Amino acid sequence: MQYHTLPSGQAIPMLGFGTYRLSGTSGAAAVAQAIELGYTHIDTASNYENEEAVGQGIKDSGKARAELFITTKVGRDNLSYDDALQTCEKSLKALQLEYVDLLLIHWPNLEIPLEDTLAAFARLVQQGQVKNIGISNFIRPRVDKAIQLSRLPIAVNQVEYHPYLNQEALRQHCQQRQILLIAYSPLAIGAVLQDETLLGIAANHAKTPAQIALRWLLHKDIAAVPKASSTAHMAANIALFDWQLSAAEITRMDAIPTVKRVIDWWPGNFEQDT
Repeated sequence: MQYHTLPSGQAIPMLGFGTYRLSGTSGAAAVAQAIELGYTHIDTASNYENEEAVGQGIKDSGKARAELFITTKVGRDNLSYDDALQTCEKSLKALQLEYVDLLLIHWPNLEIPLEDTLAAFARLVQQGQVKNIGISNFIRPRVDKAIQLSRLPIAVNQVEYHPYLNQEALRQHCQQRQILLIAYSPLAIGAVLQDETLLGIAANHAKTPAQIALRWLLHKDIAAVPKASSTAHMAANIALFDWQLSAAEITRMDAIPTVKRVIDWWPGNFEQDT
């Protein structure tokens, strides 16, 4: 596994397990299976409505809490000071945890003062319920605003990032500010898996296109949280750390002309960052 040291000094695994749309008994089983296969970074959110299943999977895995890195998120409708505190409390109860390692603002909400949300997050850190704070789906101007308003370091920005959405300007912007990018939908919900460039590079390495896409992100110092429901895909996605892409292969992937955003339910949110 590859790790990144956050401003708090805590290490975050660069490959995590995404849990969007994993729920119920099967979701709990998938989380437990992922942990057994070596995933220690587990990503969920209050809006996924699956924190109970994720928490059960964590419990069923038998893995020591200190060996896990758990992320959850506060939805954009719950970002007022009091709502953020209450949402985190509910998340901790559902997850059966005393703290989460990372708490994110899931989506920005321009109608709720960002300073109020960040003040609530700082209180949660002070109380020991959260170890690190971050943002998600923030474009560059909003990243800078969060930095300006936060009493604590903004540790990460989780965004959609894959070979069809190579947000290089945002990557550099965050890297210069010591903010780790974490890629959700790193396979563009499967859209990149039939790409000719990825298929060709995959054949060169006897790997899958999914592995190529994930390895490309790691080469860019971008963490990733792919979701997988089958054991075979879970195992393949984590088998990334004993091989590398060449500089020429990375350049080929950087040059893929397709631009496709697969998560854009808030029209206009990203217009300023193209």
